[in-house]
Amino acid sequence: MKYYLIAGEASGDLHAANLMKELKKADKEASFRFFGGDKMKEAGGQLVKHYKELAFMGFIPVLMNLRTIYSNMRMCKADILEFNPDVLILVDYPGFNLEIAQYVSTNTNIQVFYYISPKIWAWKEYRIKSIKKYIEKMFSILPFEVEFYKKHNYDIEYVGNPTVEEINEFKTSYNETHSQFIERNKLENKPIIAVLAGSRKQEIKSNLAKMLEAASKFDGYQTIIAGAPGINKEYYSEYISGKNVKIVFGETYKLLSHSTAALVTSGTATLETALFNVPQVVCYHVKAGKFMMILKKIFIKVKFISLVNLIAGKEVVRELIADKMNVAEITAELNNILNDKDYKDNMLKGYSEMSEKLGTNKAAQTTATKIIEILRRRL
Repeated sequence: MKYYLIAGEASGDLHAANLMKELKKADKEASFRFFGGDKMKEAGGQLVKHYKELAFMGFIPVLMNLRTIYSNMRMCKADILEFNPDVLILVDYPGFNLEIAQYVSTNTNIQVFYYISPKIWAWKEYRIKSIKKYIEKMFSILPFEVEFYKKHNYDIEYVGNPTVEEINEFKTSYNETHSQFIERNKLENKPIIAVLAGSRKQEIKSNLAKMLEAASKFDGYQTIIAGAPGINKEYYSEYISGKNVKIVFGETYKLLSHSTAALVTSGTATLETALFNVPQVVCYHVKAGKFMMILKKIFIKVKFISLVNLIAGKEVVRELIADKMNVAEITAELNNILNDKDYKDNMLKGYSEMSEKLGTNKAAQTTATKIIEILRRRL
């Protein structure tokens, strides 16, 4: 069968690539064409457009690149028609993907599936109308999404979380000792405070300086930054110049394996940190903090921003957002998880409860099996 996939960022590229591998195992005749990235290209098939040419974040960048965005959409629609796949599989990236879904659903008989739901439960809930109208099947990787969609009379299926699978596979194969990790990366023989300051330059610019200043107050520890993929070392130089801080690139899971605590911006990194059982502080700075918190209460439909708390359904990790994201607050919370055993143990207990909710299903394998079952029933 013929599969067309669209992923618009690095995480989507990873998850889509894993799904493609599982589809190939179950369908020996599978052929792929896609908008995506390097990992999807490695999985096999024809890369039409790299996600780096698609990703424009924020109001101004989007406004300035409208011509390019619409050109990419036109190209994608035409390419899908020419390839004429059995199924279109969309991976998150809602602004682009829902437009494509509408076009394909309205103008063709190609089935449209979604793997990894847009975060409409947090904002832009109105997108549920497009999903109900143009998406035949939604495969969810977050268990709490099932209840949200159920509220809107749209049936989705929780297939497991790919991050759980990826980390379990990593833990099975990784056997480097703490001393070996320290020696190989030329680090100090001190406990590690890991800093995961985001994957985009704007996130790093907004968060890193405060995170480093807070971490530096704990003399018995060393601060190590997990370098973001696609961000070169020189970009970090203005933040770490003259400071006793080191960066490791391409080793986030290894770093977390050997860390005592972590400062983490919101996103998948909060979930990854929890699955490595590392106590953490969630840090996310935004400009005009107090004003933005007022807007958050109006427009954001969820109580938490970190996946850990969202999945657990309660506060497991402290979220320092907007005006709460300052050096004093970070320092106080970091002190709690480093020096208050009961506080730390309670957080780790919350991690365990969260993990139970995620389950052990292999998301990519489960989704591939279900997609092929649906397609073969329609033949």
